[in-house]
Amino acid sequence: MRINLRRTLAVGAAVAVIGALAPAAAAFSQDDDRSCNDLMGDDAPAFIVCRWLAKPDEAYDIVKFWSANDNANLKSATATDGQFIDCSAPGSSCPQLEGDGTVGDENTPLPEGADADGAPECEAGQECAVGGYQEGGDGTQSAPEQSSGLKPTGQANTAQNATAQTAQQAAATVPTPQEVTAAAQGPVGQVITTAKGTGLRVWIDTELADDWKAGAQNFSAAVKRVAALAARPEVAGIRFSSQLGYNSTFKTDDEVLAFVTAASAALRQAAPGKRLGVHTVVPELACGGDEACKTEMRKRYPLLAPERVESHLISGRVDQLSLDNGLTYGGYTTWKITPEQAQANQWIQVRARAWDALGQVAAEETGLVGQVTAEQIAARVSKPVLDGSAQQVNVWTRVQDAKGTVTRLTAWDELKKLAPIQRRMAAVYTPATPEVDTATDLKKIAETFSQVYLTIA
Repeated sequence: MRINLRRTLAVGAAVAVIGALAPAAAAFSQDDDRSCNDLMGDDAPAFIVCRWLAKPDEAYDIVKFWSANDNANLKSATATDGQFIDCSAPGSSCPQLEGDGTVGDENTPLPEGADADGAPECEAGQECAVGGYQEGGDGTQSAPEQSSGLKPTGQANTAQNATAQTAQQAAATVPTPQEVTAAAQGPVGQVITTAKGTGLRVWIDTELADDWKAGAQNFSAAVKRVAALAARPEVAGIRFSSQLGYNSTFKTDDEVLAFVTAASAALRQAAPGKRLGVHTVVPELACGGDEACKTEMRKRYPLLAPERVESHLISGRVDQLSLDNGLTYGGYTTWKITPEQAQANQWIQVRARAWDALGQVAAEETGLVGQVTAEQIAARVSKPVLDGSAQQVNVWTRVQDAKGTVTRLTAWDELKKLAPIQRRMAAVYTPATPEVDTATDLKKIAETFSQVYLTIA
């Protein structure tokens, strides 16, 4: 909005608590009993001045005035006749323009040399009026404040850029009805149909990090593909990344934040109403109170500090956080912390941080494949739920190591005995590598679990 020298603004607001004054007004507020500068922080810029237009006790009287007698004064109030005053009207007083002694109102002629729109005269080749839509103008858009309180260099700009890029890609990520129909008829869509027939709730389990790093076109195509599959009502949510911050995909906090911000915004646009989740691990939690352990874990895994992971829940970028238990199996022997103690420490920390109040916390269990005991089943599946630390447990049905060796879930009978918490149990299943065939596998899964994470490429 350009400055208009022809208008004098008459403030007609009845109730206002804090007002910001221009630098020229600062001199008048130093000894002003209406000054509220003491409420601003020490780091507030010198040109920002605070002044009460209505003090708290006055505001209370104003509220009583308007609410008295069943809001009689408010009901009888009428609109003002405009924001502008006529300086020529009897009793009106208008500020004088600098230098020429004239007053400024709606009928005052333009200053000599001014443009027809009332903009001030500018030096040749220079811009001296800035519109609010331009960079630095009143309309400059800023990035959302990060709720975690962490402000690493460049992080706010990275999040803002990611959000802007996602907004530009929004039209390209929303699947058309024809694409949704085609996805339902494809191989994964048919698996979803089969899962629905068994009564299982479905999560789409995929990895968007590589697509995001490959560029906007790849990312938009991947989001659209996933959103088309998730459009069906039996799909509860989308888990869009695994081992977030733990593997070598990202090198900095800025990269992780930019990716999660972009993926969350794009999926919320393309698949509205679906819950979003990520899978990761927070090594420091299993240290408990051992400071040497916590220091070392922060050094080894700088992207996985608790406050970093927590920020995704606080900001609402994700609705579900799956924490892997795998590192607790022997990863803390240096500090004489047993696997049982490590796991207990992890879930005590989760409970103490009240992450369940920010979103759903799930325990990711990859260690139940092969031969396991009933005690191990109870400790790794039942305990996190019964202790109130995790609201859900995700159990992998197969695990493939770096050499390609596959180990499968065998404790089906023991898991069936956990019927009281079945609704909190989910199976992580890859339909591209079925044990028998997807129909048989999903029927077996439905006998033990209430949900299935369909892992797709």
